[in-house]
Amino acid sequence: MLRQYELVEKVLDYDPDADEAMLNRAYVYTVQKHGTQKRASGDPYFSHPVEVAGLMTDLKLDQATIITALLHDTVEDTLATIDDIEAHFGPEVARLVDGVTKLSKIEAMPENERAAENLRKFLLAMSEDIRVLLVKLADRLHNMRTLHFIKKPEKRLRIARETMDIYAPLAERVGMYEYMHEMQALAFRELEPEAHATITARLEQLRSQDGGQVDDIALKIKQRLAEAGLKVEVYGREKHPYSIWHKMSERHVSFEQVTDIMAFRVIAETEEDCYRALGILHTTWQFLQGKFKDYISTPKSNGYRSLHTALLFENSMRVEVQVRTREMHRTNEFGLAAHWAYKQGDKPDGEVGWLRDLIEIVDASHDAEELLEHTRMAIYQDRIFAFTPKGALFQLPKGATAVDFAFAVHTNLGLQTAGVKINGRHMPLRTPLANGDVVEIIKNPHASPLLSWLAFVVTGKARAAIRRAVRMKERDEVAAIGAKLFDEIAARVPARIGKKAIREAAERLGMEEPDDLMYAIGAAKIDDREVMEALVPGCTADLAEDEQWERRERAISIRGLTPGVAFELATCCHPVPGDRIVGIRRKGEPVLVHAIDCLELASGVDTDWIDLAWGKQSSGATGKLSVTIYDRLGTLAEMAGIFAQNKANIITLMQAHIDPPFVTYDVEVEVENVAHLNRIVSALRASDAVAQAERQ
Repeated sequence: MLRQYELVEKVLDYDPDADEAMLNRAYVYTVQKHGTQKRASGDPYFSHPVEVAGLMTDLKLDQATIITALLHDTVEDTLATIDDIEAHFGPEVARLVDGVTKLSKIEAMPENERAAENLRKFLLAMSEDIRVLLVKLADRLHNMRTLHFIKKPEKRLRIARETMDIYAPLAERVGMYEYMHEMQALAFRELEPEAHATITARLEQLRSQDGGQVDDIALKIKQRLAEAGLKVEVYGREKHPYSIWHKMSERHVSFEQVTDIMAFRVIAETEEDCYRALGILHTTWQFLQGKFKDYISTPKSNGYRSLHTALLFENSMRVEVQVRTREMHRTNEFGLAAHWAYKQGDKPDGEVGWLRDLIEIVDASHDAEELLEHTRMAIYQDRIFAFTPKGALFQLPKGATAVDFAFAVHTNLGLQTAGVKINGRHMPLRTPLANGDVVEIIKNPHASPLLSWLAFVVTGKARAAIRRAVRMKERDEVAAIGAKLFDEIAARVPARIGKKAIREAAERLGMEEPDDLMYAIGAAKIDDREVMEALVPGCTADLAEDEQWERRERAISIRGLTPGVAFELATCCHPVPGDRIVGIRRKGEPVLVHAIDCLELASGVDTDWIDLAWGKQSSGATGKLSVTIYDRLGTLAEMAGIFAQNKANIITLMQAHIDPPFVTYDVEVEVENVAHLNRIVSALRASDAVAQAERQ
């Protein structure tokens, strides 16, 4: 553990203007507040925040971040408050400590409550200041280093899985590859102990057999570049056990079949020297096609810059080589932490492009599962690069399509996408993009996303925006149906209904807007009587109890059953009075009444069949229709109007599927008898808004 004077000296070495007294005060404060608390290892608890602060000094971060690291657990684990922190160390430190504290509280929540809220609040906290994330990543890294001291195996597994799924990918996305690799290595050892032990043993075996082969190859690379007049440093290493295991799992190969166990870094003095070195390597040893990547001219979204290639060395051994400058190397290892002080006005650049996308995903996601799905999409995945016609560069996951590109440029452009030209040619929207493609989005202000796009988009931002737009469109269409039904309801109350009365009715029903009321009516979430009472309180008091409301009282009797025997109408075929019917009797269950041509009857051959008929006065049952309409403005409302004109109440309305330019709905409707249902089907078929209408 770093001593007080050692920590302060490390900060002053790279920041001579740092407030030495405040740093000392923060060190003493955390020691006093944590007092006699112990960690699972038996060490004093304050050793943890001190080590986290030490990790921050390795990154040469500012004084406020170092103090935040020292204090990051005081509010969560001691009697200290955010107000205390602000009084002693100022508002900036208090805000940062509060951000880290909120994240720590989320981790303490039960698993089922934590998953989505963890990501949601985590991303929002990061968006305010990226230093919150840097401290949290260092906090997680140190906790992973001491994970083996935790006695409960289920707790170790939970922390390791969370580290692998969330924190390591986030470290990668902000370019902190050193943190990412170490987190993955420590989590891998806990999650896959047998695989870790096997690969580690194989690496040790290779190391004992290669006779210093890594050093030998590194020396030969350095000598060849020196002969060409380049001053470079060359480092060789074996790949991490997790990287090897991941490649084995991804490619379904054995350890022996992983041919690029060794990787080398060439550190050159200038960017020009990087390209010169690459040319020399490619002319000295055979390079493998498809393995060259230029991240210097086209950096990754997290700022990573380097040249990557793979060579076939003298003994046919395949090795990976990365070429970069020293400044690139520092940025590549520590990413945003290496240059967090770049400004947006007076604010640290916490909202880099991908992070802004994540914040938009948080706003658009409908529930926990969607949020987790979309966020992991945004965190993971390799990248490709595509351009707008004006030359603006956008980075996307591999497999991204024109629709993903449109949403990456701007959400409104994605919402108005009608077509695309890729490299000047009209192409389907589902076409996967390749590196270097020039993508021109053709937009139409009247266009809207289709549900079918979800089958091919790959970015979380696009999926979240499409789902939200489709939900809003469906809501608007259902609200339009509700508005038509509302007119009929309003005509039955003893008063003239204006906008003020509608607003007040919505408020009485606990709704914020009149549109919410229309949606509730269209979705059959509220009945006519409730709406009438909300519009004119007391207006239904004198109405007869047997007056027909939005759903007629059923009067169904079945002939052929023993008096008192219970029956139910089958929901598979929805028989209505006038249909030929038969009953299926199973022991201990009511008789199930089916239409004679129901397909489900084929599965009932081993049960008792009963010949049945409708009673003479039977009326009022639920019929089910499949209605396909043209997907254009007003057609859904026109369909609803047909039901209303035929005095049929819609019970449920569900979108079955979209097949542009058509949308198919499953509609359950209350009718008097089969003749009534047939009249409705005929009226639907006669409408220009309806392409097809069939009874189900």
